[in-house]
Amino acid sequence: MSTTATTASLDSTADSGRWEVLQRVILPSESNLDTAALYIDTGSALSVQLNTMDGSAGTDRSSSGSFSSAKQIHAEDFRSRHSTLIRRGERLSFGSYFNAFPASYWRKWTSVQNIRLSVSTVGGGSISVYKSNARGSLQHVETSRVSESATTNFDLSLKPFGDGGWYWFDLVAGAEDFVLESAQWQAQGEERRAGSITLEITTLNKPDFCLNNLQILANHPENLKHLKEILVVDQGTQKVADEPGFDEVNEALQGKLRIIDQDNLGGSGGFARGMYEAVENGSDYALLLDDDIVVEPESISRLLTFADRCKSPTIVGGHMFDLYNRTVLHTFGEIVNPWRFQPDQPLADQTLGHDFVRSNLRQTPWLHRRVDVDYNGWWMALIPTAVIRDIGLSLPIFIKWDDAEYGLRAKAAGYPTVSMPGSAVWHVSWIDKDDLVGWQAYFHTRNRIIAALIHSPYERGGRVIRESGYMDIKHLISMQYYTAMGRVMALRDVLKGPGQLHSILPAKLPQIRAMASEFPDSQFKNDPDAFPGPKMNKPPRHGMGFRAPSYLQLVPWAAKTIARQLSKPVDSSSKQRPQAFIAHQDNKWWRMSQYDSAVVSNAEGTGASWYQRDPRKLRALLAEAARLNAEILREWPRLRALYRKELADITSFEAWKSTFEAHSRKSSQD
Repeated sequence: MSTTATTASLDSTADSGRWEVLQRVILPSESNLDTAALYIDTGSALSVQLNTMDGSAGTDRSSSGSFSSAKQIHAEDFRSRHSTLIRRGERLSFGSYFNAFPASYWRKWTSVQNIRLSVSTVGGGSISVYKSNARGSLQHVETSRVSESATTNFDLSLKPFGDGGWYWFDLVAGAEDFVLESAQWQAQGEERRAGSITLEITTLNKPDFCLNNLQILANHPENLKHLKEILVVDQGTQKVADEPGFDEVNEALQGKLRIIDQDNLGGSGGFARGMYEAVENGSDYALLLDDDIVVEPESISRLLTFADRCKSPTIVGGHMFDLYNRTVLHTFGEIVNPWRFQPDQPLADQTLGHDFVRSNLRQTPWLHRRVDVDYNGWWMALIPTAVIRDIGLSLPIFIKWDDAEYGLRAKAAGYPTVSMPGSAVWHVSWIDKDDLVGWQAYFHTRNRIIAALIHSPYERGGRVIRESGYMDIKHLISMQYYTAMGRVMALRDVLKGPGQLHSILPAKLPQIRAMASEFPDSQFKNDPDAFPGPKMNKPPRHGMGFRAPSYLQLVPWAAKTIARQLSKPVDSSSKQRPQAFIAHQDNKWWRMSQYDSAVVSNAEGTGASWYQRDPRKLRALLAEAARLNAEILREWPRLRALYRKELADITSFEAWKSTFEAHSRKSSQD
């Protein structure tokens, strides 16, 4: 390990052309200062306390809040996206989500073996380099004191990072203010051509979000050089090209923007179009972005730099932070549980919704262990076109499970997926949505079973069909008949086989939404006073309210509840007035099953609907759902063989080309 300090005018002249930038230190933009905790940290260089005998964590800092020695972040000291001032006598750490170097990921997936940290500063102070291991234990590497104008280099090895760990550095100012001019994590090697990207955004009636992200790209022209094309697949009626300010943004994007107007083929149809066009125009990668996000633009170059150096073609994805609470990380990586065939977390102690303000990178042990994933959400995913040419495009399944299925398909073909720390977008979290209820229930149900038929390693799909039956019962006894009807339609379409997936792609959503008028639970009203006041004729037993049954009581409780709902007449007064108003977070199956009617608010808080018990609908839907689940389970071997046989055809360029041609309108910005 070597440390050298040179004046800025003699910056690395001996190494000119030999060191390439892997990751630049960045700071939040002026419009995103509430995310400062993701970029820098303050206070002493402390980590979680580990037991020196077995390596287990002692005090759980992740639940106890921030460091006691942490100080307020001075956003006013940020001089640019790459430079900041450190006030005299204070410490600033770059052991943060966006600026620490995820060494274990580079060691595992790339050919890079050694790196260099190059830090340019002005003034007197010290630079301390740290690393961590997979348990999150902090280890001091080296400290260098500098003065005046200097560039300090630290040569570092990636060998110790087999299972996890990061590198980062802290700056401590001396008697005067200390300025970070810039810092880079670099790798030595021959000059190489960076891969080219087609960046594709699939959108449906979110022109403001789309235009904002296009503006972000225009404001960071250093990322444009890697983009062969910026493609917006506009599937809505509110067009991005009609948004005020579009012409100015289009001009700033230097002729790289193209918009394709396409019928609503869902996320899978839009993203498949992006993959298709990336291959057609000769790009090395397709970068898929959701429409309702805010992108950290530096993530684009980071994903590309990492993917270019992977040992084999690799899908590289970014993480998702909560758009409305921007320091909260939704998930650090996901796998598909093969028995339940549901998204799952690779690590037992991994936390959904981790807030970096409450517990920063140094305080949180599980963030230091490398997380290996099955797939990355298509809110941000960089896919090599070599992979697309080999395994095809997305399944034509409209929405839900397209990203997970593609990751599993790629993995089966030998192409890994990496969810890359330090690369991310901000997106509305699932907490503010409930897509298991309503029109999306059809797609959740159908697509999960189809993905399981293609990829489940178990003879009858593990617990998939059993859990499908449980979900049907839960929705039905909760008076969610619209959702239950969508699930029945999904089961029917699974049995029809894969051959109809392309043909029903644009038509299924209108069909599902058209039947909403038949079900009171799907008819929302925005005015809280639109419903009569609640009245409950029979009070809860002993005034205790409704409680969930215990595990031992569940089966007899469920049987009794279903029997009661099937046979007991509906209280006539509940048709004139709801028995209760239920907040969304209290909308639980064990609670709702006790009412004859209730007004329930939606997840977004924008409206409510009136749930009303209907024994006739319950009997019909329960019988049909049970019959269909039983048939799918019985026919599983035949269906599995059929879907696997047809997979290559329905995801082929030829099949998708026919669908695109049938549902596209004239392109603009050609």
